[in-house]
Amino acid sequence: MSDPFDARKARASAWFRDLRDQIVAAFEALEDSQIEGPFAGLPAGRFEVTETKRASDDGSDAGGGLMSVMRGGRVFEKVGVNVSTVYGQLGAQAQKAMAARGVPGMEQDPRFWASGISLVAHMQNPHTPAVHMNTRMFWTPHAWWFGGGSDLNPCIEYDEDTAHFHAVQKAHLDPHGPGLYPDLKAWADEYFFIPHRGRARGVGGIFMDDRNSGDWDADFALTQDIGRAFLPAFLPVTEKRRNMPWTEADKDAQLIHRGLYAEYNLVYDRGTKFGLATGHDANAVLMSLPPLAKWV
Repeated sequence: MSDPFDARKARASAWFRDLRDQIVAAFEALEDSQIEGPFAGLPAGRFEVTETKRASDDGSDAGGGLMSVMRGGRVFEKVGVNVSTVYGQLGAQAQKAMAARGVPGMEQDPRFWASGISLVAHMQNPHTPAVHMNTRMFWTPHAWWFGGGSDLNPCIEYDEDTAHFHAVQKAHLDPHGPGLYPDLKAWADEYFFIPHRGRARGVGGIFMDDRNSGDWDADFALTQDIGRAFLPAFLPVTEKRRNMPWTEADKDAQLIHRGLYAEYNLVYDRGTKFGLATGHDANAVLMSLPPLAKWV
Protein backbone atom coordinates (compact mmCIF):
# COMPACT_ATOMS: atom_id res chain seq x y z
CA MET A 1 0.00 0.00 0.00
CA SER A 2 1.40 3.37 -0.96
CA ASP A 3 1.92 6.07 1.60
CA PRO A 4 -0.75 8.81 1.21
CA PHE A 5 2.10 11.30 1.63
CA ASP A 6 3.99 9.95 -1.39
CA ALA A 7 2.60 12.59 -3.77
CA ARG A 8 3.47 15.38 -1.36
CA LYS A 9 6.96 14.03 -0.88
CA ALA A 10 7.44 13.95 -4.66
CA ARG A 11 6.21 17.55 -5.02
CA ALA A 12 8.57 18.79 -2.32
CA SER A 13 11.56 16.88 -3.66
CA ALA A 14 10.91 18.15 -7.20
CA TRP A 15 10.64 21.74 -5.98
CA PHE A 16 13.96 21.61 -4.15
CA ARG A 17 15.61 20.22 -7.29
CA ASP A 18 14.05 22.94 -9.47
CA LEU A 19 15.21 25.66 -7.08
CA ARG A 20 18.70 24.17 -7.18
CA ASP A 21 18.69 24.35 -10.99
CA GLN A 22 17.61 28.02 -10.92
CA ILE A 23 20.31 28.99 -8.45
CA VAL A 24 23.10 27.10 -10.24
CA ALA A 25 22.18 28.80 -13.53
CA ALA A 26 22.06 32.25 -11.90
CA PHE A 27 25.42 31.79 -10.18
CA GLU A 28 27.14 30.61 -13.37
CA ALA A 29 25.67 33.62 -15.20
CA LEU A 30 27.14 35.86 -12.49
CA GLU A 31 30.53 34.25 -13.09
CA ASP A 32 30.19 35.22 -16.77
CA SER A 33 29.52 38.88 -15.95
CA GLN A 34 32.14 41.63 -16.21
CA ILE A 35 34.69 41.39 -13.41
CA GLU A 36 37.34 43.95 -12.49
CA GLY A 37 40.37 43.66 -10.24
CA PRO A 38 42.63 40.73 -9.33
CA PHE A 39 40.06 38.03 -10.12
CA ALA A 40 39.28 39.26 -13.64
CA GLY A 41 41.92 36.99 -15.17
CA LEU A 42 40.45 33.84 -13.69
CA PRO A 43 38.25 31.63 -15.86
CA ALA A 44 34.55 31.86 -15.11
CA GLY A 45 33.67 29.29 -12.48
CA ARG A 46 31.50 26.27 -13.19
CA PHE A 47 29.85 23.81 -10.83
CA GLU A 48 31.23 20.32 -10.48
CA VAL A 49 28.33 17.96 -9.85
CA THR A 50 28.69 14.74 -7.87
CA GLU A 51 26.04 12.21 -6.90
CA THR A 52 25.86 11.56 -3.16
CA LYS A 53 24.57 8.53 -1.30
CA ARG A 54 23.33 8.02 2.22
CA ALA A 55 24.97 5.07 3.93
CA SER A 56 22.48 2.62 5.47
CA ASP A 57 23.43 0.03 8.07
CA ASP A 58 22.21 -2.90 5.98
CA GLY A 59 23.43 -1.68 2.61
CA SER A 60 19.94 -1.03 1.24
CA ASP A 61 18.98 2.00 -0.83
CA ALA A 62 18.72 4.97 1.52
CA GLY A 63 18.57 7.81 -1.00
CA GLY A 64 21.04 10.53 -1.85
CA GLY A 65 21.28 13.61 -3.97
CA LEU A 66 23.49 15.99 -5.89
CA MET A 67 26.43 17.96 -4.52
CA SER A 68 27.22 20.92 -6.78
CA VAL A 69 30.37 22.82 -5.85
CA MET A 70 32.18 25.67 -7.60
CA ARG A 71 35.73 26.50 -6.48
CA GLY A 72 38.06 29.30 -7.45
CA GLY A 73 35.67 31.31 -9.58
CA ARG A 74 35.85 35.00 -10.39
CA VAL A 75 33.01 35.91 -8.00
CA PHE A 76 32.70 32.81 -5.83
CA GLU A 77 35.74 31.42 -4.05
CA LYS A 78 33.66 28.42 -3.00
CA VAL A 79 29.94 27.82 -3.29
CA GLY A 80 27.97 24.65 -2.81
CA VAL A 81 24.35 23.98 -3.75
CA ASN A 82 23.25 20.57 -2.51
CA VAL A 83 19.94 18.74 -2.87
CA SER A 84 19.10 15.43 -1.31
CA THR A 85 16.24 13.06 -0.64
CA VAL A 86 17.07 10.45 1.98
CA TYR A 87 15.06 7.88 3.88
CA GLY A 88 15.29 4.80 6.06
CA GLN A 89 15.40 4.32 9.81
CA LEU A 90 16.86 6.76 12.27
CA GLY A 91 19.60 5.46 14.53
CA ALA A 92 19.37 5.62 18.30
CA GLN A 93 21.18 8.97 18.54
CA ALA A 94 18.98 10.62 15.92
CA GLN A 95 15.83 9.11 17.48
CA LYS A 96 16.78 10.61 20.82
CA ALA A 97 17.39 14.01 19.24
CA MET A 98 14.04 13.92 17.46
CA ALA A 99 12.18 12.81 20.59
CA ALA A 100 13.80 15.69 22.50
CA ARG A 101 12.33 18.08 19.93
CA GLY A 102 8.86 16.65 20.57
CA VAL A 103 8.58 14.36 17.54
CA PRO A 104 6.16 11.59 18.59
CA GLY A 105 6.42 7.86 17.95
CA MET A 106 10.18 7.57 17.53
CA GLU A 107 10.47 4.47 19.71
CA GLN A 108 7.54 2.74 18.01
CA ASP A 109 8.48 3.49 14.39
CA PRO A 110 11.81 5.22 13.61
CA ARG A 111 11.29 5.46 9.85
CA PHE A 112 11.93 8.85 8.25
CA TRP A 113 12.05 10.66 4.92
CA ALA A 114 13.76 14.00 4.37
CA SER A 115 14.38 16.20 1.36
CA GLY A 116 15.84 19.65 0.95
CA ILE A 117 18.24 22.10 -0.59
CA SER A 118 21.23 23.61 1.20
CA LEU A 119 23.44 26.42 -0.08
CA VAL A 120 26.49 28.21 1.29
CA ALA A 121 28.54 30.72 -0.72
CA HIS A 122 31.95 32.13 0.22
CA MET A 123 33.00 35.01 -1.99
CA GLN A 124 36.26 36.22 -3.52
CA ASN A 125 35.81 39.93 -2.84
CA PRO A 126 35.74 40.73 0.90
CA HIS A 127 33.09 43.39 0.29
CA THR A 128 30.69 40.75 -1.07
CA PRO A 129 28.91 38.93 1.77
CA ALA A 130 28.84 35.21 2.31
CA VAL A 131 25.35 33.75 2.36
CA HIS A 132 23.46 30.67 3.49
CA MET A 133 20.08 29.30 2.44
CA ASN A 134 18.23 26.06 2.98
CA THR A 135 14.70 24.73 2.86
CA ARG A 136 13.62 21.22 3.73
CA MET A 137 10.76 18.85 4.47
CA PHE A 138 10.89 16.06 7.05
CA TRP A 139 8.42 13.19 7.46
CA THR A 140 7.94 10.36 9.94
CA PRO A 141 4.92 8.05 10.26
CA HIS A 142 3.69 10.24 13.11
CA ALA A 143 4.67 13.76 12.05
CA TRP A 144 5.83 16.04 9.24
CA TRP A 145 7.25 19.53 9.09
CA PHE A 146 9.11 22.10 7.01
CA GLY A 147 12.10 24.22 7.93
CA GLY A 148 14.72 26.55 6.58
CA GLY A 149 15.56 30.13 5.80
CA SER A 150 18.43 32.30 4.66
CA ASP A 151 20.88 34.69 6.29
CA LEU A 152 23.54 37.13 5.14
CA ASN A 153 27.08 36.94 6.53
CA PRO A 154 29.21 39.95 5.54
CA CYS A 155 32.65 40.53 7.00
CA ILE A 156 32.33 44.20 6.00
CA GLU A 157 28.80 45.36 6.74
CA TYR A 158 26.78 47.80 4.64
CA ASP A 159 23.49 48.96 6.10
CA GLU A 160 21.86 49.26 2.68
CA ASP A 161 22.74 45.66 1.82
CA THR A 162 21.23 44.43 5.08
CA ALA A 163 18.10 46.52 4.48
CA HIS A 164 17.69 45.15 0.95
CA PHE A 165 18.17 41.53 2.01
CA HIS A 166 15.58 41.82 4.76
CA ALA A 167 13.11 43.82 2.64
CA VAL A 168 13.00 41.10 0.00
CA GLN A 169 12.45 38.43 2.65
CA LYS A 170 9.62 40.46 4.17
CA ALA A 171 7.95 41.01 0.79
CA HIS A 172 7.89 37.25 0.16
CA LEU A 173 6.60 36.41 3.65
CA ASP A 174 3.92 39.10 4.05
CA PRO A 175 1.36 37.30 1.81
CA HIS A 176 1.47 34.42 4.30
CA GLY A 177 0.58 36.63 7.28
CA PRO A 178 1.72 40.06 8.53
CA GLY A 179 3.27 38.66 11.69
CA LEU A 180 5.33 35.99 9.99
CA TYR A 181 8.35 38.03 8.94
CA PRO A 182 8.98 39.51 12.44
CA ASP A 183 8.66 36.04 13.95
CA LEU A 184 11.03 34.36 11.49
CA LYS A 185 13.49 37.26 11.70
CA ALA A 186 13.59 36.94 15.49
CA TRP A 187 14.03 33.17 15.14
CA ALA A 188 17.00 33.70 12.82
CA ASP A 189 18.55 36.21 15.22
CA GLU A 190 18.35 33.62 17.99
CA TYR A 191 19.31 30.57 15.91
CA PHE A 192 22.36 32.11 14.20
CA PHE A 193 23.79 33.46 17.46
CA ILE A 194 27.14 32.06 18.64
CA PRO A 195 26.99 31.77 22.44
CA HIS A 196 30.69 31.21 23.03
CA ARG A 197 31.48 34.39 21.07
CA GLY A 198 28.53 36.39 22.37
CA ARG A 199 27.58 37.60 18.91
CA ALA A 200 25.63 36.73 15.76
CA ARG A 201 27.49 35.17 12.84
CA GLY A 202 26.06 37.75 10.41
CA VAL A 203 23.30 40.32 9.93
CA GLY A 204 20.46 37.84 10.12
CA GLY A 205 17.65 36.89 7.82
CA ILE A 206 14.76 34.50 8.37
CA PHE A 207 14.57 31.01 9.85
CA MET A 208 11.93 28.48 10.85
CA ASP A 209 11.91 24.86 11.97
CA ASP A 210 9.28 22.26 12.86
CA ARG A 211 6.73 24.17 10.77
CA ASN A 212 3.45 22.26 10.83
CA SER A 213 0.35 24.45 10.89
CA GLY A 214 -1.82 21.44 10.04
CA ASP A 215 -2.19 22.71 6.46
CA TRP A 216 0.48 21.00 4.36
CA ASP A 217 -0.24 23.01 1.21
CA ALA A 218 0.00 26.33 3.03
CA ASP A 219 3.25 25.36 4.73
CA PHE A 220 4.70 24.11 1.44
CA ALA A 221 3.73 27.39 -0.27
CA LEU A 222 5.50 29.31 2.50
CA THR A 223 8.60 27.14 2.11
CA GLN A 224 8.59 27.77 -1.64
CA ASP A 225 8.43 31.53 -1.12
CA ILE A 226 11.36 31.38 1.28
CA GLY A 227 13.28 29.72 -1.56
CA ARG A 228 12.01 32.18 -4.17
CA ALA A 229 13.17 35.12 -2.06
CA PHE A 230 16.79 34.03 -2.13
CA LEU A 231 18.02 35.14 -5.56
CA PRO A 232 16.37 38.59 -5.58
CA ALA A 233 17.65 39.16 -2.03
CA PHE A 234 21.24 38.11 -2.70
CA LEU A 235 22.10 38.78 -6.34
CA PRO A 236 21.73 42.61 -6.30
CA VAL A 237 24.04 42.84 -3.28
CA THR A 238 26.63 40.68 -5.03
CA GLU A 239 26.38 42.63 -8.26
CA LYS A 240 26.92 45.88 -6.35
CA ARG A 241 29.98 44.73 -4.39
CA ARG A 242 31.81 42.24 -6.63
CA ASN A 243 34.08 44.85 -8.30
CA MET A 244 34.88 47.03 -5.30
CA PRO A 245 38.60 47.52 -4.58
CA TRP A 246 39.82 45.89 -1.40
CA THR A 247 42.93 45.82 0.77
CA GLU A 248 44.87 43.06 2.48
CA ALA A 249 43.29 44.22 5.75
CA ASP A 250 39.87 43.61 4.16
CA LYS A 251 40.93 40.11 3.13
CA ASP A 252 42.23 39.44 6.62
CA ALA A 253 38.88 40.49 8.08
CA GLN A 254 37.16 38.11 5.68
CA LEU A 255 39.29 35.15 6.76
CA ILE A 256 38.69 35.88 10.44
CA HIS A 257 34.94 36.11 9.85
CA ARG A 258 35.06 32.77 8.03
CA GLY A 259 36.54 31.26 11.17
CA LEU A 260 33.47 32.46 13.03
CA TYR A 261 31.24 30.89 10.38
CA ALA A 262 33.08 27.56 10.62
CA GLU A 263 32.77 27.53 14.41
CA TYR A 264 29.02 27.96 14.21
CA ASN A 265 28.47 25.27 11.59
CA LEU A 266 30.61 22.69 13.37
CA VAL A 267 29.33 23.33 16.89
CA TYR A 268 25.70 24.43 16.63
CA ASP A 269 24.16 23.88 13.19
CA ARG A 270 21.30 21.35 13.28
CA GLY A 271 21.70 20.36 9.65
CA THR A 272 25.36 19.49 10.09
CA LYS A 273 24.62 17.38 13.15
CA PHE A 274 21.70 15.58 11.51
CA GLY A 275 23.56 14.86 8.28
CA LEU A 276 26.55 13.34 10.04
CA ALA A 277 24.39 11.40 12.53
CA THR A 278 22.27 9.81 9.79
CA GLY A 279 25.11 8.66 7.55
CA HIS A 280 24.82 11.15 4.69
CA ASP A 281 27.89 11.85 2.57
CA ALA A 282 30.29 13.72 4.88
CA ASN A 283 31.71 15.86 2.07
CA ALA A 284 28.21 17.03 1.19
CA VAL A 285 27.34 17.72 4.84
CA LEU A 286 30.54 19.73 5.37
CA MET A 287 30.24 21.58 2.06
CA SER A 288 29.41 24.70 4.08
CA LEU A 289 32.94 25.10 5.40
CA PRO A 290 35.03 27.86 3.80
CA PRO A 291 38.09 27.03 1.68
CA LEU A 292 40.33 29.25 3.83
CA ALA A 293 39.78 30.70 7.30
CA LYS A 294 41.80 32.33 10.04
CA TRP A 295 41.71 32.61 13.80
CA VAL A 296 43.39 35.34 15.82
